[in-house]
Amino acid sequence: MRDSFVGPFTVIKLIGKNAVEVKLTKEFSRKHPVFPVSLVKPYFQTEEDKFPSRKKNPTPPEIVEVFKNQTADKDKWLAEDAIPDGNLHLRRFRASRRTQ
Repeated sequence: MRDSFVGPFTVIKLIGKNAVEVKLTKEFSRKHPVFPVSLVKPYFQTEEDKFPSRKKNPTPPEIVEVFKNQTADKDKWLAEDAIPDGNLHLRRFRASRRTQ
């Protein structure tokens, strides 16, 4: 799918009543820089654009610990940092398989 609109681009000048000339980026340098005003939309900055250094609060992933042979009420929701290192368990499992 293509984006409906790309940009933002700086409007250099109004050409007549129905067209504008815009300053295109290198990506669009092969395009003609004059567009009908019906295709031009105003650009409004988002909060993220206004404050790029502001830290976002990412939502933690929802991870559930499921126990075999237990009912669903025994399952636990875990934070990502509360999950033990899987490599340790994998190494122990592989070592136990070699000794058998």
